[in-house]
Amino acid sequence: MVLYSGSFAAQDVLCDLRSDTVTKPCAEMRAAMAGAELGDDCYGDDPTVARLEAQLADRMGKDAGVFFPTGCMSNLACLMAQCARGDEVITGRDYHVYADEAGSPSVLGGLSLEPLPVAEDGALEPGDIRAALKPDDQHYAVSRLLSLENTVGGRAIPLPRMQAAAEAGREAGLALHLDGARFFNAITALGCTDTDLAGLADTVSLCLSKGVGAPAGTVLVGPAPVLAKARRARKLLGGGMRQSGVLAAAALWGLEHVVPRMAEDHARAVDLAEALRPLGQVRQATNMVFFTPADAVAAEIGPRLAAQGIRISAGSPEIRLVLHRDVDDAALASAIAAFQSLG
Repeated sequence: MVLYSGSFAAQDVLCDLRSDTVTKPCAEMRAAMAGAELGDDCYGDDPTVARLEAQLADRMGKDAGVFFPTGCMSNLACLMAQCARGDEVITGRDYHVYADEAGSPSVLGGLSLEPLPVAEDGALEPGDIRAALKPDDQHYAVSRLLSLENTVGGRAIPLPRMQAAAEAGREAGLALHLDGARFFNAITALGCTDTDLAGLADTVSLCLSKGVGAPAGTVLVGPAPVLAKARRARKLLGGGMRQSGVLAAAALWGLEHVVPRMAEDHARAVDLAEALRPLGQVRQATNMVFFTPADAVAAEIGPRLAAQGIRISAGSPEIRLVLHRDVDDAALASAIAAFQSLG
C-alpha cells in the first residue's frame, strides 16, 4: 500500500494505521532479544530458534517447525516442498499466495496456480475446488495442493466453512496448506483453539511480524519429512540465517504477552468503525476497518490526517485501517478525533 504524503517527523506520529506490520519492539521485547541465547541456525544450534520452532509445532499439533525470515518465503518453500515443478496449486484469487507474492510460486517454484473465486466470508466453495481438479491427462497440470487462508481481508472464516473446503481437498487426495499470516487473529475471533484451525491442514505458515508484534519472522509447521524439504528450500531461496535467535526471542515474547491480549485490537477496531460511520461507508472484521469516505472528505483525507500525526495507507475508494498492539486507547482517541475533524 502507498503511504499518503505528509511532512511530519517520526516523533510526531501519534497513530499508525497502515498495517499491523508497523509495530516496533517494546522495551520488554527488546530485553528478551538482548538476552537471547544464540547459536548458528544454519548448523541447527541456535537454541532460541529451536525453542520457537518446537513451541509452535507443539501448539499446532504438528511434528516440526522451521523459522523463516518472511511469510512469503515460508509459503513458497512449503509449496516447493510438497509439489514438483509443473504441479498445480489450487488457491483463492484473493489469497496472498496468488495475489500478493509477486508470482513467486510460478517464477521461482515452477508451479501452476489455479485461482478460485473467494466467497463473501473469505472461504472457498467445495464445489469450486472439485470443479478445478484436473483429470489424469497429459495435457493438464497435476492438481497437487490446496492452499487455504484465514483470516482473509480481516475476516475470520468460520471453522465449518474451512472444514468443508479442507474435506473437498482431502477427498481429491490433495495436500493442504494454510497461510496463517494472521492465524492468531483468526482463532481469537473464532474463539477456538490453535489445533481446531491448524488441524485442518498438513502445513501451517504462522507469521510473527503482524499481530504478534515481532520485528520479523514466520514459522512453518507440519510433518517432519515435509519440513525437512522446506528447510532445504529455505537455503535455496537464501533464507538461511545465523544468530536468528535474536528474532526468535522477540517472537517468543510476543506469543506469551501479545497474543493473549489480541482481542483488545479487535475491540478497538469496532470502536473505530463506529466512529467513522457518519463519515462514509464502513465495514469491520477482526483488527481491520475498511473505510470509504464520503466525497467531501475523500480528496484531502491523507494530507489532513498526516498533518495531525495519523498515518494511513492510500486506498481508492476504500481505505484499510489496521489496529495492532502499538495503538492503545490514547492513540485511537487521537485517530478518531482527527477523522472527525474532517467532517
